Amino acid sequence: MILSRLRIHSIKIAGERSSAIDQARGRLVLISAVFMLCYMMIAVRVVDLTLIQGQFGQVRGPSELAVSDPVVTNAAPAAAVAARADIVDRNGVLLATTLKMASLYANPALIDDAESTARGLAKIFPELSYGDVLQKLQKGKNFIWIRRNLTPEQQYAVLELGQPGLGFERQDARIYPQGPLAAHLVGYADIDNHGLAGVERSFDSYLSDGKPLTLSVDIRLQHALRREVQKAISDFSAIGGTGVIMDVTNGEILAGVSLPDFDPNAAGSAKKDAVFNRLTLGVYELGSMFKIFSTAALLETQGLPMSTKFDAREPIKIGRFTINDYHAQKRVLTIPEVFMHSSNIGSALMGQTVGTKALRDFYTDIGLLTPMEIEISEIGKPQHPERWGEIDTLTASYGHGISTTPLQMVSAVSTIVNGGFFVKPKLVMGAESASAENSALRVVSPQTAESMRKLMRLVVTEGTGEKADVPGYSVGGKTGTAEKTGIGGYDRNRLISSFVGVFPMEEPRYAVMVMVDEPKGNKKSFGYATAGWVAAPAVSRTIASMGSILNIPAKPLGESVDISESLKQYVSDEHE
Repeated sequence: MILSRLRIHSIKIAGERSSAIDQARGRLVLISAVFMLCYMMIAVRVVDLTLIQGQFGQVRGPSELAVSDPVVTNAAPAAAVAARADIVDRNGVLLATTLKMASLYANPALIDDAESTARGLAKIFPELSYGDVLQKLQKGKNFIWIRRNLTPEQQYAVLELGQPGLGFERQDARIYPQGPLAAHLVGYADIDNHGLAGVERSFDSYLSDGKPLTLSVDIRLQHALRREVQKAISDFSAIGGTGVIMDVTNGEILAGVSLPDFDPNAAGSAKKDAVFNRLTLGVYELGSMFKIFSTAALLETQGLPMSTKFDAREPIKIGRFTINDYHAQKRVLTIPEVFMHSSNIGSALMGQTVGTKALRDFYTDIGLLTPMEIEISEIGKPQHPERWGEIDTLTASYGHGISTTPLQMVSAVSTIVNGGFFVKPKLVMGAESASAENSALRVVSPQTAESMRKLMRLVVTEGTGEKADVPGYSVGGKTGTAEKTGIGGYDRNRLISSFVGVFPMEEPRYAVMVMVDEPKGNKKSFGYATAGWVAAPAVSRTIASMGSILNIPAKPLGESVDISESLKQYVSDEHE
């Protein structure tokens, strides 16, 4: 009896243990099943995003979400569409390229929590407001674009939202690795890769066919020029500026800057003033730089010696107009003195000597009166009197009443100093030599070109452009300070200050111009905002950087006789 009770008790204990084990086993099975289900859901989502949407789900519109493309048998494979080709600088540095990037779309029908999704997307993309995204997600469509061209970080952040109604499509996106650095020359394309400005616009079909372009720009020089133009703008609290570096032998644009500028990667958000190209589209009165051309016209058409004198003792009065000198010498001046002191009176008398028709013809021949030809569409039209009278001839001699673009100014200066051959600006490198085309047309004689090089060197050694000098590089040039037009005439408080420099003057190779829009004088300039204080130093700094970048050796001082030495016999020591 006792044994029977023990046996029954043992059976009872064993049964209880078995029941506990079975219960635990069941719980483990249930938990395992739950985990397996979660893993399966994650796996399905990963396959959907990476394979179905990433490879097979290249959705182009709402219809393709509902209807599969029909299977076509015995058909030739479709021709591959070439990606928009690269744009590079003269050294092969990438300026524009095309990359495959993810674009985000939504199927509102699959969005389970529109409010939460809109908040998450607005956080990832600050430029998208919560309200705008929420409105899109409320539309009764099964395909809505949310954001084009996502970065990998943005795409990862969207994936972390875990929203099955969001998907990606891989698309070609135009990328500008140098950002704003050459924005006005390279230009930009829209979201569908159609060129809208610069080279992107003027070579839209060419680039779309997959043909790459090489520009004449050297991005190293572009950086140096942009830095110095920006410094001049900042130092003199100006509203903007522009600059250019040109090879005077063939017209190649080695650098071209317009400030303020913009990032072509986000051109849609750029301000209008930043997109405006001051270098090629802006038309300005550039003041006394025009004295380069009126003086060249005098030497070319009249053949007068440098000793020829012009009476600058009194202002010129013609009708209701009076022509004065800013740097008044109040004496009789020789040709070199008129040029180095930038005498308006002397230059006006030179223009009078040349004559109205001859001066206008000369300005036309060097390309100052008609829109220039270059490989971009943003081109300004020069402004000048339709019917030139005597007063127009006098004022045009020193740059008043005639406006042109900074790039045209540099091209015309290059024509004068390179031996007299017409220079057409070049931006795109081609198989044919640019110098061969430019050398076909002579505008001034070698003698006139040599005389102008000497005069421009004299401006830097003895005249208004002293701050442009760079030891060892024999810089020559010309200042230009002009008042901007306003209500009732010219405004003395709003200036355009410019300097064009050329080096080496013995055998010119490079022209550098800097123009600053509405500079204000500062303590260092003693309150002056003229070209000699504002633009000339910027050109000097740019040339110094060019020497290092291009490995141009500076000549030791005293190694050769300065080309302006022969003109000093015509320069008096007299002062006002």
